[in-house]
Amino acid sequence: MTRRFRIPSLCARFGLMAFTALALSGCLMVGPNYKRPKAIVSAGFKELQPAAGWTAANPQMASWPKGEWWRAYNDPILNQLEAQVALSNQNIKEYEANYRKARAAVTAARASLYPSLAGSVSFARNSQGGTASSTSGTQYSGSTRNTYAAQVSADWDLDLWGKIRRQIQEQVAAAQISAADVANARLSYQSELAQDYFSLRYEESLKTLLEQSMGLYEHALAIVRNQHFGGTASGIDEYQATNTLQEAQANATATDVNRAEYEHAIAVLIGKAPADFSLERSKMPATIPGVPVTLPATLLQRRPDIAAAERQMEEYNAEIGAAIAAFYPDVSLSAAYGYSGTPVQSLVQVANRIWSLGASASETLFEGGARTAAVQEANADYDAAVANYRQVVLAALQDTEDQLSTLRILQQQGDQQQAAVISALKAAEIAMNEYRFGTAIYTTVITSQQTALSDQESALQIQENRLLASVKLIADLGGGWSAQALPSKSSLQLDNPLVPAFLERK
Repeated sequence: MTRRFRIPSLCARFGLMAFTALALSGCLMVGPNYKRPKAIVSAGFKELQPAAGWTAANPQMASWPKGEWWRAYNDPILNQLEAQVALSNQNIKEYEANYRKARAAVTAARASLYPSLAGSVSFARNSQGGTASSTSGTQYSGSTRNTYAAQVSADWDLDLWGKIRRQIQEQVAAAQISAADVANARLSYQSELAQDYFSLRYEESLKTLLEQSMGLYEHALAIVRNQHFGGTASGIDEYQATNTLQEAQANATATDVNRAEYEHAIAVLIGKAPADFSLERSKMPATIPGVPVTLPATLLQRRPDIAAAERQMEEYNAEIGAAIAAFYPDVSLSAAYGYSGTPVQSLVQVANRIWSLGASASETLFEGGARTAAVQEANADYDAAVANYRQVVLAALQDTEDQLSTLRILQQQGDQQQAAVISALKAAEIAMNEYRFGTAIYTTVITSQQTALSDQESALQIQENRLLASVKLIADLGGGWSAQALPSKSSLQLDNPLVPAFLERK
């Protein structure tokens, strides 16, 4: 009995080669591994040091509205408007579309890890031979044949040196940058809306103040007219009183210009046409919520712009590895299996079978220094990203210190200004009484009234600035955002059962 040895099938042989290649590719990845560089961060904020003489209100983080930071102002209308920014703002939608594109780029990069399969079916009609003449007439010789072929082929670029995996790291980091950009844009437009909203309420409060002053001026004008009619006051006093009232009326009307612009800006921020949006009048909040301020180091995890700058460093670090991998040879496998013959009914037979296996390696022997320049460029990109990261952190610290100092100083100024308002109102009241009894001229009344109004306007302006500074401080602290909200590296890469676990580098 003759013993026959069966040759392993093409699929089995190709699978063995594939497994070997996977094992090799999973063991080596050239280039530096990423380690986040240190940023320039102080141990604490200068404005919160005991020497500063002032400490910001620091409510418990558990009581702070997570993500919806604007709820700390307890304004139902502001809450409704802020909820529409993330849903309807067109700029945020653009950033979100860019993020989806970045995720697709990760999938495209990962596709290079796997073999590419192609199938083909062909038909050819061939004729061979011709005609010949003889004394007996024309004779035909030759034949015509139909040939059919069906084939499946596979090509695989082995990632022995980790070039493809470095490119995947680049795309994953780029996608995380895009996700951080979405969060940063959302926070920026939410902050802008809150600032516009409080500025609009300031204009309304200013108009209310001017209208209240107009009531006092009308009362004063009536007194002056009565005295003028009685012969105890001159016509000049009446004209001065009229002029004061008219100026207040003009200033009250002027507030509508700024209010309309803020209302239009809010409409666009929530994705509406200005003509389709309007806000009822209200007043500016009288209290400033306490903002939880933690250590400067927490900004590295709480600000989306810092997270984006940090992810950019890893992106360029992976670029260095991909550039270094270009110095190593490219190794690829190829295989084909199919049938070719005639007729089509009997195509799939052993006699018509064709197959091939192949492997190739290529290495650039001379390229004039292009690969070295690519590595130098990647290193320069990384160094620039490190400098940018550290500068973004410094700018974040500066922004936070600015708003902390602004809130501290404005709080002191507000208390002082409120005392000045009380004094000015009392002085205006005394001046008016003295004028009525003829012991003071009307110029004294006008001066005291204008001083009181100016002090009240300054108090309103300080309150608006405190509100705006608190909004900016919340945004500078990240608005409750955390770097943990970024999509993870594993979630950005689609799981594929064809790739062994040791290739799924995180």
